[in-house]
Amino acid sequence: MACINFMNLNTARSEKRAKEIGVRKAVGSANTQLAIQFLGESMMVVTLAFIVSLLIVILSLPAFNQLVNKHIALPFALPYFWLACIAFILLTGLVAGAYPALYLSSFKPITALKGISLKPKGGRLAGSPRKMLVVLQFTVSVTLIIGTIIVYRQVQHAKNRPIGYSRQQLLSSPIKSDEIIKHFAAFRNDLLNTGAVEEVTATDSPVTNTYVTNSGFTWKGKNPAVTDEFVTLRITHEFGKTVGWKIKDGRDFSREFATDSMGFVLNEAAVKYMGLKNPVVEMIQWGDNEKYKVIGVVEDLVTQSPYEPAKQTIFFLNYKRLNTVNIKIRPSVSASTALARIQSVFKKYDPENLFQYSFADQEYARKFSDEERIARLTTLFAVLAILISCLGLFGLASFVAEQRTKEIGIRKVLGASIAGLWMLLSREFILLILISCLIAGPLAWYFMNGWLEKYTYRTEISWWIFAVSVLGAVLVTLITVSFQAIRAALLNPVRSLRSE
Repeated sequence: MACINFMNLNTARSEKRAKEIGVRKAVGSANTQLAIQFLGESMMVVTLAFIVSLLIVILSLPAFNQLVNKHIALPFALPYFWLACIAFILLTGLVAGAYPALYLSSFKPITALKGISLKPKGGRLAGSPRKMLVVLQFTVSVTLIIGTIIVYRQVQHAKNRPIGYSRQQLLSSPIKSDEIIKHFAAFRNDLLNTGAVEEVTATDSPVTNTYVTNSGFTWKGKNPAVTDEFVTLRITHEFGKTVGWKIKDGRDFSREFATDSMGFVLNEAAVKYMGLKNPVVEMIQWGDNEKYKVIGVVEDLVTQSPYEPAKQTIFFLNYKRLNTVNIKIRPSVSASTALARIQSVFKKYDPENLFQYSFADQEYARKFSDEERIARLTTLFAVLAILISCLGLFGLASFVAEQRTKEIGIRKVLGASIAGLWMLLSREFILLILISCLIAGPLAWYFMNGWLEKYTYRTEISWWIFAVSVLGAVLVTLITVSFQAIRAALLNPVRSLRSE
């Protein structure tokens, strides 16, 4: 996009160098020599820009690393780094300078020295190639704007999804000692007696990342050809109270019922998967002999990817194969006070290992890290793309206003208003931006729809996203162009028409 700016502004100012080119050709310079000269100028500009950009990269790299959560370092000591830099300078110089060099060196000396206009016919922006380049620039910018909005909406869509349990004040800690499992009832009571803990449960995997799956379940009406697979979570009695799940049918596990040791609680996805109409009265066989009674159905808990449907899950009691303690902290107690008290209990039952913990809301937030990183990067690239495009547009608007100074003066003398002159100078740029938006819309929809397809739980691409992006692009263009347009319109016509 920067190369497009360079090409546009160089060719736009071609008339300023017409006489120089005419004189050089008249004294024997060949087209090849002139093209090499202009390419050399381009290379010099690119080299100076590279030096400045390298300094900017060095200064901004720590912030960029923090933005993308990476550790990127410039390998100054490696020869291939400098070879790559030289190759990039040459490539950029050629891309930016090739068209202006060929365009400027093609001027006929007689035409250039007589001062005849070199503008191609049919356009104030000096020809179709320049218009196409402006359209290309803003097509990229508008596509990035639309993409940024859609990525942001997808992240927010998943964040606002009901997850079936409460993450607030919920922390988990890995069980590293068998003593905690052996004396879990005493361990739980000690935690409750600290006054900082509301409830305690243990599971075989963290609530925010259930990873254990099992098969071999049989139920009434099951298709024998179906190979079943369920997420299974071993829990203790107080799991529902700790995480705050929502009972949709039946009841929760209770110490009042000894038979609950052979009971299942299913989530809604499991009921749908099995095709059970009255799940609470059903019996499910696991393996060859064990039969479990369904005692309750809970709302789906999002314990894996927030972008995917909740997996069919079976919850059952087990006090042996546990590896995670889940603790609900009292809202009235500060996190630092609660952690200090909880740590003292862990140290009592497991003095050899360091107390480690993670909060459920922080763990859940990490599930969005990749998409949030994409959102931050697309925002950054969109801002840079718009900035570069507007710099080029500002330069072109300035040059067009300079070219039409006498025309503007005559129009003012004949009674043209400032608003009319502003519209005269702005409308061609607005037309180009609207063409860019018409191209960018389908492009952005195609790419972003393909990106969203990898998520089962995804947002919709609404029409207003395109409308806002078009409005934003037009508004930015008007602001950019209007400064030069109004400045030219306010110029005293006496000065505009004065011949030096």
